[in-house]
Amino acid sequence: MANNVNTPALPARAYEVVLKSVEADLLAGKIKLGDQLPGERILAERHGISRASVRDAIRILDAMGVIRTSTGSGPNSGAVIISNPAVGLSAALRLHVASRQLSVGDIVESRILLETWAAESADLGTDPERSKAVLERTAELLIAMDDPSLDREEFHDLDSQFHVLLSSLAGNAVIEAMMESLRLSISDYVSDSIEDDASWERIAAVLRTQHHAIHAAVAVGNGPEAAQRLREHIQWFYNQSHKL
Repeated sequence: MANNVNTPALPARAYEVVLKSVEADLLAGKIKLGDQLPGERILAERHGISRASVRDAIRILDAMGVIRTSTGSGPNSGAVIISNPAVGLSAALRLHVASRQLSVGDIVESRILLETWAAESADLGTDPERSKAVLERTAELLIAMDDPSLDREEFHDLDSQFHVLLSSLAGNAVIEAMMESLRLSISDYVSDSIEDDASWERIAAVLRTQHHAIHAAVAVGNGPEAAQRLREHIQWFYNQSHKL
């Protein structure tokens, strides 16, 4: 016989009051990017909770990429609204990858879907000045990545900037944030699987060639070719790193 007794809902955690308040204030335009949140004491009194609960809320907002916290005084101190969605998304994804609930292979496949869509949807004509600036910056990143003296960490940082900037040409901020979060969520897992420098140098040489081909296709507005080269590039690197 089915049990129709309703299970009582768990009480809301105190810090959730602050999170909901920040969300509501952002939606209403009461606070915006660059604004400071009130101090711990003010928030605690406003919501009738302890300062410890306020600190919990601040830490969560920081981890989610909604705020940046710093000590000291002045307009850039305390908790400042920044909104960097890729930070929070990538942190959550990394934990779920570590728990084996999400596989690196599935993350790679999702990244391919997003990046190829962005390449095919790239619009160079709506804002030609911005498109020109993006392509000039990505060309500079290519030159920097061609430097054989770069260490692996520097290369991956430049590589990340290159991919995110190119994806921004599609003009979809959600896709851009998701793409960056997917890439960050597995970057260490993939790069750490390449243990010796000789293997990395061989792989990096191919990656450089692939980057130049991707950039050339995007620069002339050939979305389908850029998407195909991106698909081959991402899948090739994943396959190579998992052979070693």
